[in-house]
Amino acid sequence: MLLSKACTGIDDIAEAITLLELNNWDLVAAINGVIPQENGIFVASQANIYGPHSQAAPAAPPAAPAASSSSSSAFCPALPSRHIVERQPRMLNFRVEYRQRTVEVVIEEGSVVGEIKQILETELQVPVSKMQLKGWKSGDVSDSIVLQSLHLPKNNSLYVLTPDITPTASTSQNSVLQESLNQNFLLVISHREAQRDYNLNFPGSRTIQEVKRNVSDLTNIPVRHQQWEGWPASASDSMTLAASGISYPCHHLGVCRRSSPANTQEPTEECADVHMVSDSEGDDFEDASEFGVDESEMFGMGTSTGCRKAPLMPENTENEVDALLHFTAEFTTRYGECHPVFFIGTLEAASQEAFYGKARDRKLLAIYLHNDESVLGNVFCSQMMCADSIVSYLSQNFITWAWDVTKEANKARLLTMCTRHFGSVVAQTIRTYKTDQFPLLLIVMGKRTSNEVLNVIQGNTTVDELMMRLMGAMEIFTAQQQEDIKDEDEREAREMVKREQDEAYQLSLEADRKKREAQEREQAEQLRLQQIQKEADDEKEAIRLSLEHALPPEPAEEGGEPISKLRIRTPSGEFLVRRFLGSTKLQVLFDFVASKGYPWEDFKLLTTFPRRNITQLDPASSLLEAKLFPQETLFLEAKE
Repeated sequence: MLLSKACTGIDDIAEAITLLELNNWDLVAAINGVIPQENGIFVASQANIYGPHSQAAPAAPPAAPAASSSSSSAFCPALPSRHIVERQPRMLNFRVEYRQRTVEVVIEEGSVVGEIKQILETELQVPVSKMQLKGWKSGDVSDSIVLQSLHLPKNNSLYVLTPDITPTASTSQNSVLQESLNQNFLLVISHREAQRDYNLNFPGSRTIQEVKRNVSDLTNIPVRHQQWEGWPASASDSMTLAASGISYPCHHLGVCRRSSPANTQEPTEECADVHMVSDSEGDDFEDASEFGVDESEMFGMGTSTGCRKAPLMPENTENEVDALLHFTAEFTTRYGECHPVFFIGTLEAASQEAFYGKARDRKLLAIYLHNDESVLGNVFCSQMMCADSIVSYLSQNFITWAWDVTKEANKARLLTMCTRHFGSVVAQTIRTYKTDQFPLLLIVMGKRTSNEVLNVIQGNTTVDELMMRLMGAMEIFTAQQQEDIKDEDEREAREMVKREQDEAYQLSLEADRKKREAQEREQAEQLRLQQIQKEADDEKEAIRLSLEHALPPEPAEEGGEPISKLRIRTPSGEFLVRRFLGSTKLQVLFDFVASKGYPWEDFKLLTTFPRRNITQLDPASSLLEAKLFPQETLFLEAKE
């Protein structure tokens, strides 16, 4: 640190840390970015910068000592010449996003911003004059700025905007959305209760729900208890920051814990007696000095007045949710924001949350029982329950539910709840513990038939021992959970097979039903067509009979009038032979043919030679006029 201070001339520690962060904590790169460079050499070897354990540079002959100077900048050249090493040019990596494309650019730190644009012009086919390069940490920069002066880390992300180039209709909307998703949003979140501001950077692709979860880790306020100010009215938890409508690049928000109904608190006793530990009991507890706390704090006394603090839970609270909200708020006031996330709800609801979901989602239930009369309360809460490792482990693997048994009424209520949910043995076990053995942490595991208390951890323990016992309980729980998962998977597989069989059976029934309905429809259609055909045949037969009865009688061969004898060949090869008077109209001939089943609408009557179509002649003309006298052979042919 002294060497880097002497070389750079930076006295402000915060500025030095900022430079290190910008260079990914690369000390050599950070110093290179701020000290003057002469003839391409860097004064100070990496071995001296990082300490005596680093690999030393190869030895070189000693050089003449440099002239002394009072300025800090002269400190580095005064080092022996064996520390002078040739400086290699530092390369910077840029990942540049443009619409649907990503371009990787590797360039020397001594280059200017405009050279990056020239490379992008070749890759993206976008003129430099229409290109805006965005994403610099320090805001917009000009093309003539040297990259080294920006103190950039090795890896950087930028994006290109081209407002003067109108994208195609198919890609403009996607491009704008993609650019928004790649932008970084600075959220300035004000924690009202702690009176503290958090400056958090999130990519535009992060959802509001994910932001709230991250804030929950910082403020220890569960997502369900967070009350926010500043989100757009149309924003929902599933939206990304880019689509939520927040301000870019910076947006201000406020968060606090939802207020619970006012609870009447008992007046504090100004000079309450403190329960002290006898000499015989003192051997069972850890020395308070081992935890780095004052004895007065360990025994529950204030630093100035010795007055008792407000209770964690008011007495005779009818609503358990209100009691637990009060407990959490008072616990936070006493011991800070870093503590386990206490489940807000009844013991039954906590058990349901921990034990009765899917096997993969189940957790252990940790029941924390607090007693303000115990001398171990403050130590256990501040040093055990608020330890980062314990808080993280409980949050990941346990549902933590808390209760204050300082007041007898609250203790009686707890015993009643434990008897109802875990049986009388657990309630009797809690009764056997003395006040000085509190706080207690009960580790409960859900089983198929009943819930089992795996462990009862007393207040006189250490962080390591507490963690070991929690991990031991987790091993037992994990073994049971694996069995439950296996049984659940097998049961789901059986149910899946049964569902598939039922679905296949239903599909078969449905197919049979459709087939039967199709057959019934086909039969009905056949019957309908048969009926129509029968009606048509009956109608034709009736017409035929009426025509047959209306025909004039066949004349005798010898008579006074001319007689025409006609032979008509049917399509089947048979001949119809009949005599007609020469004066008989053609219509009578047509009716005769129709009475034999060959209506003139469907058949045409033709002569043999020359071929004539008689049905095209005037039906009112006579046979003589049609030249069908004294005899003629005709044949019937179906019309096309």
